[in-house]
Amino acid sequence: MLFNKAVCIGVLLGGAVAAAQEAADSVRRIEEVTVIADRYREVIPSQKLSGKKLEALGSFSVADAIRYFSGVQLKDYGGVGGLKTIDIRSMGTNHLGVFYDGIQLGNAQNGQIDLGKFSLDNIEEITLYNGQKSEILQSAKDFGASGTIYLRTRHPHFGKGETRHVKAIVRTGSFGLLNPSLLWEQKLGKVAASVNAEYVRASGKYKFRYRKVLRDGTVAWDTTAVRQNGDIRSVRLENGWNGPAGQGRWNAKAYFYDSERGIPGAIVNNVWKRSQRQWDRNFFMQGSYRNSFARNGEIIVNAKYANDRMRYLNPDTTLMYIDNTFRQQEIYTSVAGKYALLPQWEVSMAVDYQWNALDASLQDFVFPQRNTALVALATALRWKRLKAQASLLSTSVFERVGEASRQGKPQNRQRYTPAVFLSWQPFARTTDVRNDETSPLTLRAFYKHIFRMPTFNDLYYTDIGNVSLRPEYTTQYNIGFQYGRNPKRRTTAFNWKIQADAYYNEVTDKIIAVPKGNGQFRWMMMNLGYVKIRGLDLSGETEWQLPKDAAITTQLNYTFQKAQDFTNPADNRPQAGTWGGQIAYIPQHSGSAIVAFLWKTWEANYSFIYTGERYHNSSNIRENYEQPWYTHDMTVAKTFNIKKVKFKISAEINNLLNQFYDVVLNYPMPGRNYKLTLKMDL
Repeated sequence: MLFNKAVCIGVLLGGAVAAAQEAADSVRRIEEVTVIADRYREVIPSQKLSGKKLEALGSFSVADAIRYFSGVQLKDYGGVGGLKTIDIRSMGTNHLGVFYDGIQLGNAQNGQIDLGKFSLDNIEEITLYNGQKSEILQSAKDFGASGTIYLRTRHPHFGKGETRHVKAIVRTGSFGLLNPSLLWEQKLGKVAASVNAEYVRASGKYKFRYRKVLRDGTVAWDTTAVRQNGDIRSVRLENGWNGPAGQGRWNAKAYFYDSERGIPGAIVNNVWKRSQRQWDRNFFMQGSYRNSFARNGEIIVNAKYANDRMRYLNPDTTLMYIDNTFRQQEIYTSVAGKYALLPQWEVSMAVDYQWNALDASLQDFVFPQRNTALVALATALRWKRLKAQASLLSTSVFERVGEASRQGKPQNRQRYTPAVFLSWQPFARTTDVRNDETSPLTLRAFYKHIFRMPTFNDLYYTDIGNVSLRPEYTTQYNIGFQYGRNPKRRTTAFNWKIQADAYYNEVTDKIIAVPKGNGQFRWMMMNLGYVKIRGLDLSGETEWQLPKDAAITTQLNYTFQKAQDFTNPADNRPQAGTWGGQIAYIPQHSGSAIVAFLWKTWEANYSFIYTGERYHNSSNIRENYEQPWYTHDMTVAKTFNIKKVKFKISAEINNLLNQFYDVVLNYPMPGRNYKLTLKMDL
């Protein structure tokens, strides 16, 4: 039955592509145009990294690049293959939606997306939105998260007379890294196709410092060792197709990722090496079709099928022998339409359906299935210098299990969640003699109420899950402004922009693990948490055009967060004394800086990341205190041509000052490390 569902999705995708191509045959093709942003729709500005700025960072994965956004905290367990997840404004990793070419990446098992798996070699732009994307023509899933990250892969662009592009990259460096990749883009009539392949191999070995300080301040031990069992081997394959369809376009993609990695584990009790292993295999195929209708209307159709497998092995019998395999499948479809009732007023509706299933080798596992229906109504209004958007999302969740659960039957749920976004320019826009549009000041605000469902692990993990869990809610309030010069054409010698946002968030019915009975090795999931988050995000950008083909760009970000745990202390908590404490791993102060210098064929890039003091538990006592950490990274690159082949060679030094630090307690990060990259464009 599952195979038939997948075949049906493939047939529908193929039919849509064929119909789109047939429609395109009757329309004269014009030169390809890529629209990056729409000023009318951008009510709440986003944070973006794209093009040369993204490439200059020298980041290895998507997670490494996202660290430079304000309001973002990265949980990094260390090394090339370590798990990397993102938390926006302290609301939790599960409240973040990650979209790959416009369709959300899913993980119904634990709700977390490991962004360390996604390479930057095929990524053209990374965009972060707080609340949701400022666009009413989108799938209902786009409305369903507290914050969203959009990963846009590279789409082929061919100049006159071009039919093929080939791009090869080879990286090597510390930790025994070997990372070749190849991108082939081919023009086939009106259709463009691409194939991207990447291989990663690394030993994951690096020196780290292990230091323990007693309560009285004396040092118990201070030594240096080598991180073990952090190796990784992975293969990624992507195949993309896109082409015109009437007044719109279609695209389709197949994605495959396979990896084996060691899990080095925490450094505790003088145990230096762990033996746990993890295997991941992820596959999905997805397609999208977008076109106009009835002059004032537009429609988007999305579809996806995903099949993931994860095996976890702990052969250490002194702890507990574990060999578990998890398999999950997902089928997703979406139809969204927009219509302009007036030139200043648009309305939209989106209907999504998603099916998830999880199979596991656990004893007494109940093999859950989840059917989710989402309906979103949205409107956008522009009146003089005021822009407004509002949406209402209906979410209906129906679950069933393969056999009766000892905890009872799963609950079906239905919720309505609203959002309102406002943007106002108090001063009229002006146009200077260079035809540059200047918007000196923009004020903005938004409100959003949304929830996330408990994951399959939260509900059904054997002897830990709790089928009675309630959804976890977030409520967001945001006010801010943007001030600066934002020209259409960057012909001026100096451009700049600053923006600031103050926000207040609440997280209620937070799902946490608590001890079950008297045994500290037995846990269960419960709704206990209540968190208040007050914060401030500041960011600024500048761009200097200097004589002799030189340019300097800078980007500064600062975040202040007071994220406090106000869960009732009378509840059954793993540790008392957490009332009013800063929640785990959230610093009050953090920031980043990027400075890039370009001169003819040379590039130099410096980046800095700072994370202030934190606690690894909401009980903010000395034993839970974590030191601040910061890193300095530098990259130098040179571009040159040999005949018709364009080369770029770059050298990187990361953690320049060789600081030893932990992002997560007892998971040491690498010290100073190096990377050498050679790129070839044919």
